[in-house]
This record gives sequence, C-alpha cells and structure tokens, in this order.
Amino acid sequence: MGTCPFKDMKTLYIVGAGPGDPELITVKGQKLLQRADVIIYAGSLVNPALLKLAPKNCLIYNSAGMTLEEIISVIQTALVKGLLVVRLHTGDPAIYGAIQEQIDALKKLDIECTVVPGVSSFLAAAASMNREYTLPTVTQTVIITRQAGRTKVPESENLASLAKHQATMCIFLSISMLEEVVKQLIAGGYPPNTPIAVAKKVSWPDEKIIVGTLDNIVALVEPHHITRTALILVGSFLNAEYEVSRLYAADFFHLTRPEKKND
Repeated sequence: MGTCPFKDMKTLYIVGAGPGDPELITVKGQKLLQRADVIIYAGSLVNPALLKLAPKNCLIYNSAGMTLEEIISVIQTALVKGLLVVRLHTGDPAIYGAIQEQIDALKKLDIECTVVPGVSSFLAAAASMNREYTLPTVTQTVIITRQAGRTKVPESENLASLAKHQATMCIFLSISMLEEVVKQLIAGGYPPNTPIAVAKKVSWPDEKIIVGTLDNIVALVEPHHITRTALILVGSFLNAEYEVSRLYAADFFHLTRPEKKND
C-alpha cells in the first residue's frame, strides 16, 4: 500500500467529522480515517458510519466516557509507538470542540496537532433549509453563540445583549433551555414575530427542522421532545424580503467582469 503520507509519530490529527452525513467529511479527513491506527471519536455526536472507514485492526475509543487525562494518555501512548492517531470531532473542531485544552496539554508533551476542518452543523442547517444567512439589506452578520449553562458565558455576550444587533443568530448547545432562550431574545429586542428554526440532527436520516416565530416556537417544539443535538436559528433571513445582490448586476463592474468599452 506504500508509506502513509500522514504518519508522524509526534503529530495528532484532529479531524472535523462534519454534521452527520458521512459524505460531508472532507477528502483529507476521510483519508486520515482510512489510514488511522487509533481513532478517538466524540461519542454519539459522530455518525458511527464514519468509523467503517477505519482499517480492521484500528483501535477505536469513544471519548464520551473518558476524561481529558485519559484521552491524552491514549494519544501519547499510541504516538510513542509510531501509530497514526486521529481525534474525530463532530462538525468543525473550532466551534465548541474543546480542542484548545487538548492541544495545549499535548504541546507540553512535545506533541504537535494538525487540525482538519469540517462542515459545521450551522452551515449544514442553512443548506438543508435552502437559506442564506447574510441577505443584502436584511443582515450581513452571523452570531454564533450559546445560552449559559454549566459552561459560563461572559456577561457581555448574554443572549439579550447579542439580540440588540438584530443579526442572524445561530445558538448551539441550548435546546434544553429553549424557553429561556426565547425570553432572552425578546428581552434583547427581537420582536415576538421574529422567525426562528429548531434544527435537529441536521443531515442525518432522521433530521427534523421546525420553523416558527419567537412567540410560538416553544409550543411547536414541545410535542417532539427535542432535548439535544439541535440548533436554534434566529433571524429575518428565514423569510424576509431582500434586495438582490449587486454582485451579478449588469451595471456592476469589477476586476473579473470589467466594463465593456464601445468601439
């Protein structure tokens, strides 16, 4: 089969698994899984279909029941043996992936990390709904955030404060607190008729997207008993009228489409 181009006994590969659909992992991430000697994956958040890409003799660990120290120990032990180790995170590792603490702990052990980005669930949700987050004259800003829970949120970033911007908002890890989320968004300035969507397990076979407004979304979601693996998406991007972009306008010229001069 030849020498693995990825193998480096002092490097951990942190790979974004994407939102769920196994075809939404990057080609680079797929190749790493196919070559891996050890895979540590993020529990039920990662589609187990991706693990089928691993070689038959690959050692696979579910990090859901592991502490940070245990994860680091498995990585260090495997790398000392010259094995290719992949840390498989859901979505994109840079968003609520808790990778910085892993990277910093490994750096103390002279272990480098290479991060392979992935498709985040908030991007897959927009694709699933055929919506664009940044509509001209509606909003040009996307806020990615969460409601405070066991993980604290800086006071300056509470939902009510962020709601004042009236931008598109993608709220992670907060579906179990939907009623409080709605309360904070309205308190911050979103009108009660602002459109909102709850997107559960986007790109999975059992994906479910519920669309409503701030004043009725709790009632719409309640019968479905959605308590985890769901995003909350808020903003007028869901149904607002907008101006067509100038990008393709006939009288809008730029470097790659210069104005044609009449002879």
